[in-house]
Amino acid sequence: MNRSRQNQCGSVLIIVLWISFGLVSIALYLANTMSMELRAADNRAAALAADQAIEGATRYISAVLSAYATNGVMPDLTQYAAEAVPIGDARFWIIGRDPASPPTYPDRVYFGLVDEASKLNLNSASTNQLQYLPGMNEDLLAAILDWRNPNASGGSQMYYAMASSPYTCKGAPFETVDELRLVYGTAMDILAGDDVNRNGILDTHEKDLAGNSQCDPGLFEYVTVYSREPNFHSDGTMKTNVNNIMQLMPLLQERLGSARASQIRTRLGPLPSPSLLAFYLHSGMTLDEFALIYGDITVSNSRYKRGRVNINTAPAAVLACLPGLDDSTAQQIVAYRQTAANLTSIAWIVEALGNNNTALAQLAAGDYITTQSYQFTADIAALGPHGRGYRRAKFVFDITEGAPKILYRQDLTRLGWALGEKVRQEWVAKNTL
Repeated sequence: MNRSRQNQCGSVLIIVLWISFGLVSIALYLANTMSMELRAADNRAAALAADQAIEGATRYISAVLSAYATNGVMPDLTQYAAEAVPIGDARFWIIGRDPASPPTYPDRVYFGLVDEASKLNLNSASTNQLQYLPGMNEDLLAAILDWRNPNASGGSQMYYAMASSPYTCKGAPFETVDELRLVYGTAMDILAGDDVNRNGILDTHEKDLAGNSQCDPGLFEYVTVYSREPNFHSDGTMKTNVNNIMQLMPLLQERLGSARASQIRTRLGPLPSPSLLAFYLHSGMTLDEFALIYGDITVSNSRYKRGRVNINTAPAAVLACLPGLDDSTAQQIVAYRQTAANLTSIAWIVEALGNNNTALAQLAAGDYITTQSYQFTADIAALGPHGRGYRRAKFVFDITEGAPKILYRQDLTRLGWALGEKVRQEWVAKNTL
């Protein structure tokens, strides 16, 4: 009887132990689940904070452009913040491009706004300009021209018709740069180059396709569809057309005096000027004199001029595509502007290249260049509290009508981390709970 009771007690003990083990397991499982849910909720909250930081960043950038981008001036980094800007517990960065050539810190992301006028306009650039872009080839050039041509009849039509999901050649202007992905002959190594996440540096996970230990970007870096410059003042009145002497003389007399205005009138003669650079070269004005009228003159009666390249901000690869210029003269221009102080008008390019440089005649034959910009890209990346909730979105702002207006928005979060190792160490690793 005692042995039977002992057996029963042993069985009960085993059952109790199993039940206790089960209850402890369930408790641990629920605790782990709650911990994971808490962390997930924290991550969701951080992501929402990052989303709100991006929205706040757009308002901040609108305010910056309203205050400092007047008369087509590119805002200087001393006038606004672009790195780890706080909004509540979140932070945002504006991913830019280093204007120095070569970059000051080639392994660090540069922060700041990007000037759309520093690029070639896909809709207005000529064949001779597009063909010199890095990565361009004959087939792709022909396909781009077909894509934007209403009367396109090129061989690329067959490619679109035979695609797995057939489509037709657009035959109309490009609406976005990413539209290039639909064009025959394009691939991501041509469009993005080494810079898969499009942040301007060669990250550790990106391939150095050329094997030169540098970040060689693709076409996305050098083209735009947004560059347009108004031919009117902020009050809506048209600028003075230099080819209309009746309009020009009062402006010259007001700014330079009657005697000097008469001298300039004599030098100009009867020939029309195809560009402001040609007008400057013919006028005999000094750089300082031309700067006094540059913001008020034009060679066109149209309301907008599209596709001018800003020589103050364009990289050497874009400058080399302009008529008369090549890699050597482009580097000469970039080197000059890095040390020059007076870059308010296009006249400085004459000093940069020299008065007798044969490239000036070709460049002056068309209305290709400017020092004013009215469209800016803000590539905004944000982190929520504790370095979590990474988000990224690109915006294109336009100020041609006065108040900044967003023309384009694209979510780039899918491209992955783009703030570089320095920011990862400072704001993610040390802040992770």
